[in-house]
Amino acid sequence: MPVQIDNINNTIILDVLREIGNIGAGNAATSLAKMIDKKIDMKVPIVKVLEFDEVPELLGGPENIVCGIFFKIEGDITGSIMYIMDQKSAINLVNLLMPRENAEFDEFTISALKEIGNILSGAYVSSLSGLTNLKITISIPALAIDMAGAILSVPAIHFSQMSDNVLIIQNEFIESVEARKVDGYFFLIPDLDSYEVLLGSLGVTL
Repeated sequence: MPVQIDNINNTIILDVLREIGNIGAGNAATSLAKMIDKKIDMKVPIVKVLEFDEVPELLGGPENIVCGIFFKIEGDITGSIMYIMDQKSAINLVNLLMPRENAEFDEFTISALKEIGNILSGAYVSSLSGLTNLKITISIPALAIDMAGAILSVPAIHFSQMSDNVLIIQNEFIESVEARKVDGYFFLIPDLDSYEVLLGSLGVTL
C-alpha cells in the first residue's frame, strides 16, 4: 500500500526536511561560492508537499523546457535524487562558473551543469547523512534537458509505488555582484524498502 506522506505526522517530517534543506542549502552555497570564487546569497529553502501531478505546473507547465540532473543513491538507503531548474537558471548557474556571451546547451554547459549539480546534491546528501547517521553515497550524475512532463515521468512512476504526494525542497541562490539568480527544486526519492528506514532514522514510525 502506498505511503501517504500527508498522513505520517506531517509536522515532524516537514520540520526535519526544513532542517535538511537549511543545512544542505548552506553547504551548497558555501561549496558553490568556493568553486566560482564569488559570494553567494541564498533564500530560506521552501519545503512543499504536493501531489505529483501538480509538480509540472510548479516548473512552469508540463511543456516547459527544464534541466534535470539525476543521481542514484547507494548505501544504507537506495533510491534517487533529482535536481531540476528551468533553462534560465541553468544558464545562470553555468555563467557563474564561466561567463560567456552565447548562452547555449553545448558540451561545455552540460559538463559544467553535471559538475555543479554533483556539488549541490552532494551537499544535501552530506546533510541528510549527518542528520540520520546513515551512510549515503551518490552516483555519477546524468543530465537531461527536456519538457518538464517528460523529465518527471520516470520519478512519477517510481514514486507512485509509495505515495501520491512528493516532498520538494525549493532553493534560490543569488550571486551578490551581478545578481544572477538560480532557482531550483530538489527531489529525494528513496526506494520502497528504504523509505521506512529513512523515516525511522528521522524519528518517524510508520
